[in-house]
Amino acid sequence: MPGSLIVQDLLYTCERAYETARQVLGAIRDHIANELSVDGKLDAALMEREQHATHGFAWFATYVTALGEMLAWGKRLEAEGTFGELEQLIVQGAFSEYLHQIFGGLPMSQGEFVRLADFGIEVRERKALQTPYTTLLREHGFTAACKARIAELMKDGNFGTLGLEDETLDLIRDQFRKFVDDQVQPHAHGWHEKDELIPIEIIEQMAEMGVFGLTVPEEFGGSGLGKMAMCVVTEELSRGYIGVGSLGTRSEIAAELIRLGGTEEQKQHYLPKISSGEILPTAVFTEPNTGSDLGSVRTRAVLEGDEWVVTGNKTWITHAARTDLMTLMARTNPDEPGYKGLSMFLAPKPRGTDADPFPAEGMSGGEIEVLGYRGMKEYEISFDGFKMPKDALLGGVEGQGFKQLMETFESARIQTAARAVGVAQCALEEGLKYAQERVQFGKPLYAFPRVHGKLAAMMVETMVARQITYMSAREKDNDLRCDIEAGMAKLLAARVAWSNADNALQIHGGNGYALEYPISRILCDARILNIFEGAAEIQAQVVARGLLSGRGSVQNRKSAA
Repeated sequence: MPGSLIVQDLLYTCERAYETARQVLGAIRDHIANELSVDGKLDAALMEREQHATHGFAWFATYVTALGEMLAWGKRLEAEGTFGELEQLIVQGAFSEYLHQIFGGLPMSQGEFVRLADFGIEVRERKALQTPYTTLLREHGFTAACKARIAELMKDGNFGTLGLEDETLDLIRDQFRKFVDDQVQPHAHGWHEKDELIPIEIIEQMAEMGVFGLTVPEEFGGSGLGKMAMCVVTEELSRGYIGVGSLGTRSEIAAELIRLGGTEEQKQHYLPKISSGEILPTAVFTEPNTGSDLGSVRTRAVLEGDEWVVTGNKTWITHAARTDLMTLMARTNPDEPGYKGLSMFLAPKPRGTDADPFPAEGMSGGEIEVLGYRGMKEYEISFDGFKMPKDALLGGVEGQGFKQLMETFESARIQTAARAVGVAQCALEEGLKYAQERVQFGKPLYAFPRVHGKLAAMMVETMVARQITYMSAREKDNDLRCDIEAGMAKLLAARVAWSNADNALQIHGGNGYALEYPISRILCDARILNIFEGAAEIQAQVVARGLLSGRGSVQNRKSAA
């Protein structure tokens, strides 16, 4: 549609607007840092009292970072000659919408908004922070004409060039896209409806394709690839079904724990078997009364002769029955409070069945019925005299469990962000398909502006979530600390997945509420992403605390842009 691109030099306009967005973030930081500090130091009690503003700062920082990554994406595409009309409109739409929210108020959840006034930034200062570039993009960037043109360009399944800049990654993506289209998507809804474990044959195929050893060094039988490859694979698998995309998560966590904290013997023994899929691991951390407060873990492990004896309860353990190894967090020193008394174990266990999920002596439990995310099932587990060999202690040193787990958080959250991007893409594709096939009042739903406008917005924000996720993966691949970036990626991508699923269901109308339609499953699957691997509130706290402590300061970070 003529006129949908507002200026010829879009990237220049966006770059000027991005600089302004960074100035806005700097003003927010100055205001909130003063409010949350005592004698120049952050005060935990003040951060808790002003939690809305603290977490709001994290969201503003995430938005500004996301705009920086969209600008960087556009520049990369322009340099390689692939910055086409659709990609330009995606950048334009992203800047327009996010700038509107930055100046007008952005959602932290469905019912919680944060605005510049919440930081004490009054009207005069807000006006001073606006420029002709931000005004142009806000008022003319994501118009009905822009959305209609995006809808026209995406109707045949063109969702924009990803800008991976790596032929190997493109080949990997194509390989897994075909696998998902052939082996996963046709069956995913049936697995969900029947509440069945993902067939072992699918796991075996994934093992042959190298999913479980993707980032494991080649010397230990893995592929030795980076987190960017992990994102590409995870996104494609999750596009088919979040359960399939999540199968690699437990292997990723376990392999990372062992690679970073294990003894040489533990690495040699476990890493090749995890990589090949011979050993399927599960993460056993959460307890009924701890949730995100891992420092309160009470499960005990006591050394008795040549064995550790475990007593306690765990919950929300994914894929617990059909696995061979538990990465188990337990307290080995009851006299040491908080995190210091915790240790990590590599606890072998026999695979269970539906009839007998936990055949090991001293271990029992049952399934937790859930709305979605069913393909691996959730369990609660009780340990009463469960025994592990003495050498099960990760690294052979007590009291390092929480530190060892923290070293995996970046990778786990990057991968969770990639899962969310995959679910968001799945919802987008399902909504697009239905809107084109469903005819009402003599024409497809896609012809109606409120319908194709939703889908255009979904596509734009999916690309935003994808690019901020890729950024965090690149940081990790460059051996840079990226807990803040990973937290931002997970925070935004999880919200986008839920928003996309909700909008796609709305496009389905009443049919979306029927269990027979896949979008009903996608909605349930999307909802968990804001909770596991650190709830949205935890992510916001991590991001805000890190930035206010001077780590990874976004307003001083030029990003790839």
